[in-house]
Amino acid sequence: MGTWGSGNFESDTALDHLSAVVGRLVDEVAEAMAGDPVGIEPDEYWGEAVPCQLELLHILAQAGRATEGLPKAAVVEGWKETYMAVWERSIDGLEPKPEYKEKRREVLIRTFDQLAADAREADIDENN
Repeated sequence: MGTWGSGNFESDTALDHLSAVVGRLVDEVAEAMAGDPVGIEPDEYWGEAVPCQLELLHILAQAGRATEGLPKAAVVEGWKETYMAVWERSIDGLEPKPEYKEKRREVLIRTFDQLAADAREADIDENN
């Protein structure tokens, strides 16, 4: 196939690269979520990076660029359950202001829910 257009993602090489990027984002989240829960506490690297990775995947999916490499919605929902349980039991130890805590919880839940919705949509598209 090679190249079929002048766009940044209109070649086999570009799509291979995109697939590798999406795969890395998903793999890193999966590894963080399967690891020691301390690693995803709110003041730890993956506690901050996991939501960033999920939002990047969501942005790519919304742009029509990451639908094939997304995890299943049930996987994202499992990640949400695990992540939020760790967050809820550790956030108070950081003494956040109540307003920040509530707004951050909303953002985190929305972040997981958006990606789960993207994954469901990708499944529907694959099956049609």
